Amino acid sequence: MAADLHEKMDRYEGLLAEALDEAEAVPPADTPLGEAAAECEEMAQSYLDDGRHFREHDDPVNALAAFSYGHAWLDAGARIGLFDVPETGHLFTV
Repeated sequence: MAADLHEKMDRYEGLLAEALDEAEAVPPADTPLGEAAAECEEMAQSYLDDGRHFREHDDPVNALAAFSYGHAWLDAGARIGLFDVPETGHLFTV
């Protein structure tokens, strides 16, 4: 079971890091939607950082949760049109 948890933690960390690299804000930054996109991206990055902190402190459950929440912020932003993301592949559900 612990091996499964660590495998998922690794996979979700990579998924979030890759999704952050791929997501490109669509609305102009100086608009309310641009601000919303920036906030979603900031939350995703913060959760990536938090997950890495939990990982360093041997807390894989919270690391996995943080990576999952971070990806959810990006995925939700992509679904409502805040980000231009790949429409095929494994990164997003759009």
